[in-house]
Amino acid sequence: MNYEDRLQNVTVLGAAGKMGSGILLLTALEMADLMLQPENSSKKFILNAMDVSVDGLKGVMKYMRSQVLKVAEKKTVVLRKIYANREDLIENADIVQAYIDDVLSLVHPTTRLESAYESSLIFEAVSENKDLKVKIFKQIDQNNPNKPWYFTNTSSVPIHVMDEEAGLEGRILGFHFYNPPAVQKLVELIVTNRTLPEAKEFALEYAKKLRKVVVPSNDKAGFIGNGHFMRDALHGIKEAERLAQDMPYVTAVYVVNKATQDLLVRPMGIFQLIDYVGIDVVRFILNVMNPFYPDEELHSPLLDMYFEQGVKGGQNPNGSQKDGFFKYEKGKIAAVYGPYVKKYIPVDEIQESIDDRFGDLPENIIPWKSVIRMKDRNEVLQKLFDELKSMEDLGAQLAVTYGKRSDAIGRKLVTDKVAHNEDDVNTVLLTGFFHAYGPINNYFE
Repeated sequence: MNYEDRLQNVTVLGAAGKMGSGILLLTALEMADLMLQPENSSKKFILNAMDVSVDGLKGVMKYMRSQVLKVAEKKTVVLRKIYANREDLIENADIVQAYIDDVLSLVHPTTRLESAYESSLIFEAVSENKDLKVKIFKQIDQNNPNKPWYFTNTSSVPIHVMDEEAGLEGRILGFHFYNPPAVQKLVELIVTNRTLPEAKEFALEYAKKLRKVVVPSNDKAGFIGNGHFMRDALHGIKEAERLAQDMPYVTAVYVVNKATQDLLVRPMGIFQLIDYVGIDVVRFILNVMNPFYPDEELHSPLLDMYFEQGVKGGQNPNGSQKDGFFKYEKGKIAAVYGPYVKKYIPVDEIQESIDDRFGDLPENIIPWKSVIRMKDRNEVLQKLFDELKSMEDLGAQLAVTYGKRSDAIGRKLVTDKVAHNEDDVNTVLLTGFFHAYGPINNYFE
């Protein structure tokens, strides 16, 4: 079965979710490009969008239409050539609409898992729950005579565990898109010693067609991305808990977040990033990873407390940030949640305390948005971090300690053979997390 044949009947599981909808869009566009080639005119292409939520599927079809419109408007010149034999298509608007209709004609929304029983390729983007994934894989595989390949979007569950428990005989690999899949360039590719070589070859070709940056990860729980992020997050949580012994808890959280964003030149502070991913999601991923690392304690009672109080973070359907460690107003931090008082404390009420505790900002500080535009940013960053190392203010000390810890986490991913090399670790954090520099560096020596 060649590349085009494998993509003739595809199912995306969890298609209405944030990850699933992006995977659905990318796959629909790739399938449409194949379908519109003259040599494939006799082939039938089907893309099943499977989800348990009817309302979610309605929403994803609206999302698909709006996104395909944007794609079509950008490639009108190419589409004119594709539709050159269509005499009824004269105006650009007609061509754009024809392309939208062709792409959407591929997509079959459904709440029935049975839709996957004829697919040759299945993308899985359901919740990060190993038992649920295995249950679904088993049901499909027992009813699908095509011996389909399974590309799971898991960010933490070892592939070999799902392969063995679902009895897939190497027909599964990790194809971890980053959020949002339609925008993010990074894909972590995880194979096992049983993964079919032809499945890996297809995955690499598919990723190339999507213009993705592929970083291989070994099959260790959490892989590279969450292997670093989860430990980075735990360090931030522990730092805040330590500081809270000498200052109000909400001040400690804000101070650590400010140090990790402003002084370490990151797009978000560590607690903002946890909110973005979702406190509940981070907690769940830690619970998935913890049993596989008996020498570490990958668990946070503090996250348990937030979860039990219903403070979960994450995003609303329109992409806006839900409240978590912070309350957000127009995308900015307006208040900090105090789990011991069970309410949000406005930043205005603790600003003086924050300023007093944090200390002065370095003279060489530069915003993340400015740094990422620099072609040669190494000298600028080195100057900033050298200044931080010479300062005695709390914020500077937190940043330096954090930078060293982040570096150590990255290096351990290599020594533990999660990552193949240091460059792969840095690529994941640079590309998948939009960091201005890789965690493995010499800045904090």
